[in-house]
Amino acid sequence: MVRTVAIAILATIVLALGIASPPAMAAEQYWVAKDAVSKQCEIVPKKPDGTLVIDLGKKKYASEGEARKAMEAMSDCKKN
Repeated sequence: MVRTVAIAILATIVLALGIASPPAMAAEQYWVAKDAVSKQCEIVPKKPDGTLVIDLGKKKYASEGEARKAMEAMSDCKKN
């Protein structure tokens, strides 16, 4: 009985302090999108919603540099 209570207390402390969970650092992801109002291409850190910001590449990129290269290659983003 004492052992069960001790384990329960220890588990509660570990969960409360966040010791058992991995760090809250999510992998960076970027999308190439076009603003629906200004028609400007941009790189966004979250998946476009399709209404105000339209997803152009239908693909996520691991770095902002990769997304920038893809954006420069897209015909929708070329400056005339």
